[in-house]
Amino acid sequence: MYFIIIALILIADQLVKYLIQAGMELNQSVPVIDGIFHITYIQNYGAAFSILQNKTVLLIGVQVIVITGILIYLIKKRKTEHSLLLLSLALIIAGGLGNLTDRAVNGYVVDFLDLRFWPIFNIADISVCVGCGLMVLYVLIIEPKRSRSKN
Repeated sequence: MYFIIIALILIADQLVKYLIQAGMELNQSVPVIDGIFHITYIQNYGAAFSILQNKTVLLIGVQVIVITGILIYLIKKRKTEHSLLLLSLALIIAGGLGNLTDRAVNGYVVDFLDLRFWPIFNIADISVCVGCGLMVLYVLIIEPKRSRSKN
């Protein structure tokens, strides 16, 4: 199931990015809710919040190492770990693979979701953030209960 989630998010992320690139000019912005939410096509040559600009090789290397480590953990623990932790890892992997694909193929990440008060982002970024949020919930709520029940 987790590998299906990873595949579906990766496909959706790459499909929407393809459509953005095919249908919009770089830096073009189309208001969905004027002044609040726009679709704005940019190319991000850095990481989150555009840090580490033009460090593509470094960013690809770090992403490959992190994604590989999480994927190995997911494969080894998929039958023994809590489903919320595994879902969070699947979401992080899916988002990481989406942005890694962009970076490896294009040398930049396609971003397009523009809330006007936040840096422009994409579906892969949402997947990573939701995955991290679920992991925080797991660590703060579920893991302490599991530890208490083991003792």
